[in-house]
Formats: sequence, C-alpha cells, structure tokens
Amino acid sequence: MRWVFLVVLVLVAAVVLDLGLLASAMLALVGLMLISRFLARSWITNIEATRECNRTEAEIGQSIAFVMTLRNRGRLPIAWVLVEEMLPRAAITSRPPRIEVKGRRLAVAMLGPFGRKTLNYQLHFAMRGYYQVGPLVLETGDLFGLHRRFRIATDPVYVMVYPKVVPLPGYDLASRRPIGEIRLTHRLFEDPTRIAGVRAYQTGDPLNRVHWAATARTGTLHSKVYDASTIAGATILLDFHRDSYPARNEPGRSELAVTAAVALANAVSLTGQPIGLITNGRDAAERIRLRDEIARQGPGLRADRAAIHRTAAMREDDDRLRPLIVPAGRGPETFARIREVMARVELSDALSFDRLVIEAESRMPRDATVVAVLAHVTPETAAALGRLKRQGFAVSVVLLAFDEIERIDGAGPLIAHGLAVRAVSDENELHGFCELQFVTPL
Repeated sequence: MRWVFLVVLVLVAAVVLDLGLLASAMLALVGLMLISRFLARSWITNIEATRECNRTEAEIGQSIAFVMTLRNRGRLPIAWVLVEEMLPRAAITSRPPRIEVKGRRLAVAMLGPFGRKTLNYQLHFAMRGYYQVGPLVLETGDLFGLHRRFRIATDPVYVMVYPKVVPLPGYDLASRRPIGEIRLTHRLFEDPTRIAGVRAYQTGDPLNRVHWAATARTGTLHSKVYDASTIAGATILLDFHRDSYPARNEPGRSELAVTAAVALANAVSLTGQPIGLITNGRDAAERIRLRDEIARQGPGLRADRAAIHRTAAMREDDDRLRPLIVPAGRGPETFARIREVMARVELSDALSFDRLVIEAESRMPRDATVVAVLAHVTPETAAALGRLKRQGFAVSVVLLAFDEIERIDGAGPLIAHGLAVRAVSDENELHGFCELQFVTPL
C-alpha cells in the first residue's frame, strides 16, 4: 500500500507541475500494478490442488507414494505456480534423516486454460514416528514480481511408522520373582495342578472341581480352590525424559529404548499374560494443530511465506504433565495399542521419572512385574524404584548403556536398592535377552 500511495503522490505532483512525461509514466505504472494484482489474485484462486497417497501406516524401511494434481479452473493461462509439500524439518535435517524424499516435493509448473499437471514423489521412512505430511502450499504471482500470493491448498495427512518388533523367544518375567515376595490380589487364571484349599460347593461349579474326599468326610459337597498362576504379566515403565537422553547419542538411544519396550511387550503378550505401559514421554498427535483450525482458514491467501509456514506447521510446545498410560490387558489388541503409542511417543521435558512413578503407582497392578526401561539413572530414580520394591512390587530394570562406564554408573545405585538389572547396548543384545540372567543384587 505504501508503493501505491507513493505512485499516486508522484502522479498528482506531475499533474500539478504539468510534467506530462512523468505523469504518463506514473499512469503506466499504476496500470501495470493493477493488472499484476489482478493476475496474481486470479491465478491463485483458480488453482485447484489435490493429494493422494496409497496408505497412512508403514513399517520402518517402507516407502509411501504421493501424487499431487494441479488444475487450472480459469480461462486465463497461469504463467507459473510453485508447489511445495511441507514436511517436518527436524525429520529431514536430522542425522541420519528420519525421512528421505525420492522425487520432487517442490516444483514449478505452468498451466494452460483449464490445464492439469501431475507431480509424484515418495517418502522413505527410516525411523518410527508420527509424521505430518503437508499441507500443500501454492505460490504464484505476476511476471514482474510486483505481487506474490500464497495459499494452503490441502489439509495435511499424518503417517504413522511403527517401531520394529524384536522377538525374545522364551523370555519369562515372572520366573525370577522370589517365592513369597507378593501376594496375588487378582486371580488372572488358576493352575489346576496346585490346590490351595477347599470351600463349600457353589452353584455352577463343574464336577471336576468337586473334592470327593472332603465331601465324603463331611457329608456335604465341597469344591477345590486352586492357586493362581505364578505368571502375572508385566507393566513397562519407560523413562522418556529429555534429560535422560544426551544429544550426542541421539536418536540412537531413544530408538533403542522404544525397541526394547516393544520387544518386552510383545514377549509378554505372546505368553497370554497381561501387559501394560506407562511413560513420561509426550504423544506426537497432541502437538499437531487440529485439522479444523486449518480448514477454517479456507483458501488462506497470504502475502508472506513465513506466515503461511507458521500456520501449517506442527506445534513444538508441550506442557503435558500427565503420563501416557496403556492399561494392562491381554491379547493382540493391547499389544497393538502399545505399539501405536510407541510409534508416536517423543521425548518430553515435563515429567521426571521419579514423579512418574509417584503418579502411576496407584494405576499399576501389584500382581504384575514392573519392568523399568532406563537410559540414565539418578539417585531419585533409584530411590523411586527401590520404594516400589519395598512396597511389594516385583521390579526389574533394563538399563540402556553404551559402554562399561555407563553400565557401572547406572547399575550401582539400582543394585544398592536391591533391584535386578539387565544392561543392553544395542539391538543385537535384545535378540539374546532371554539367554542372560538379570544382574542380581548382592
């Protein structure tokens, strides 16, 4: 608008001072500016863009194809339009990159009257995560560069990449529970080979439960009472606080933590036992701007690229103080839920691990083994887990340590509190996880 005001001011001065050449030049400039503004607005409003993808879920190492289609709905040809598919900057620039782009997600196209153009590219996902793809941003303007217009053309799509599942054949969490350490409060299922006592017969008891000797001795029907199975499942406590994962080992250490948690959950789930998950990480889905927030902005004409990028980007802030919890349950549905949460979990700086233990203590079944997956051990962390053990929980620790010094420094405080520790340095050690015993406290 300042340029328009300046041009009008010079034109008025030229007319007053009877400067015909300058007045003609200003009139030509005003006409050029009006035509340029009309073309820029007409082109950006007449472009229609769509995006198609073959799926929105993938495994690590897989690729997803995207097809962008541009259409000119007007009678005027569009001299140029810049098409950009927005992607998470951190996922592309990280080393190694979490996403690799194959093809053109940024291209310049020309469209004739009612013309159409198709662009293709693929995204290769090297790490698990929850990624925002899009929205599709369009930029066009006049041929002289006097006016540029930007527009959000499509809603974003969200791709979930699941963490890998490392098998742990034969792994038994409950076999290391000392006899008499806890008393089962929930009988998950009974072991018919272990008779705990006799009670009066109740309607509905099957005949194979009838204790015939007690019935003959007392003259009334009595039924057997069986002990509950010694395996009561597990609750995984995953520390995903940002301070526990130094930048020099990222993203390797955090990815190993997720892989270890998923492997343990899968091993327990396959035995038919209940498995639950509690973590202080944040859910990536909670950081994403709501789709209706973008939809309310409609075509979203903008004159500033930075403004439109801020509008379409994901939120980076997170003030969540509540843990992510998957309640203990059996079957593939519970494991699928845990794997989904592990695909979206991100490092957070809100809730420390010792506060997580306090927050989640009342939600953990006492019959289940508590398996803590830790990348860094502080005195507060060791004290919180030691308190769980003194309260009757069976507690084991999986320590992510990349060298011998880290193993000693991390395991020492835990063993001092009487906790069993198993150190893991890479994914290969997970394959032999069940072959090595936990480090038992002295």
